[in-house]
Parts: sequence; C-alpha cells; structure tokens
Amino acid sequence: MVTPGLFRLHPDAASMAALEPDALEPLIKTCGLFKSKAKNIVATSRLLVARHGGRVPQTMEELIELPGVGRKTANVVLSVAFDKAAIAVDTHVFRVANRLGLTKAKNPAQTELQLMKVIPESEWSDAHHWLIHHGREICHARNPECARCPLRELCPSAKKFLKRKRTAQAPASPRPPR
Repeated sequence: MVTPGLFRLHPDAASMAALEPDALEPLIKTCGLFKSKAKNIVATSRLLVARHGGRVPQTMEELIELPGVGRKTANVVLSVAFDKAAIAVDTHVFRVANRLGLTKAKNPAQTELQLMKVIPESEWSDAHHWLIHHGREICHARNPECARCPLRELCPSAKKFLKRKRTAQAPASPRPPR
C-alpha cells in the first residue's frame, strides 16, 4: 500500500540510496517495523547502486547478502520478480505444509527443502501462493476450519482435529443407576 507513493517520489535505487533512513520513515510509517525497514531499504539501495548497477540481483546468494533479506524474501523476489521456480516459506506455508503432512519440518529451511522434494519444480511458485491462501482462509493457526476444508479427507491434522472436536461435543453418557 505504501509503494505507489514511495515509488512516485523515489522511483529507483539511486534515489532511495540518497536518502537517510529518518527521511524515509514517514513514507513507510504505516508498515510494521518501519524504523528497521527504513534502515534496510536505504542500506540495500546503496548496495544495489554500488555493487549491482542499481539493479536487483537474480541469485539467492546475492539477494541474501542484502540487508533485511533472508531466504523467504529472496525466494519471493526470485519467483515474483524474475519468474524463477522458488518456494518462499512464511508462517502460513510452514504451518499448512506440516499440517497436511507434506513436510515434517522444525523450521522454514527444512520446510523449503522438503517441499522442493514433494512438489514438482514447475509448481513451486504457485504452490507457495496456494499454501499461503489456504493458511489465511481456512487453515488458521489457532482455529483451523477443518470442517469446511476441501482437503480434510487427505489431511492428517484435520482428521485428528475433527475427531477431538466430535469427542468434545458428544453428550455425556448417562450414569448407570446404583
């Protein structure tokens, strides 16, 4: 939501590199963590100008060297900006992949590697979006809507969740007479 106004004022890395973080902060204040984001945007813009001719690099190795850029962000950039096969693992992807049994991972890096093995490479970028959407709309962190989930018959977590819910909702059996 902030990018149209920001890019109108500062359309390229050189323009943003010329800023100080405190000058950028008011332009991105509606974003969470705007102070650290402002520092990272300015530092990244300066590196893009100095090392990459003002252009965003197209490799994981170069992207994760940029301030504030980790594997998830790098994978999003590779997938969305450069149309390269990548699976970005955010909290939704991590949760949904584990609940569906696609992965048995303890962290996002393991999730990414395991998903790459079970999803055809041609589907990686789309699968990332599908898993995010499913996590936002149905497979919520605290109260998953398993009863309306189209994947409930395939999902080990849904089967457990729905069984627990049925047990909790079952009327108490009458006590036998003494």
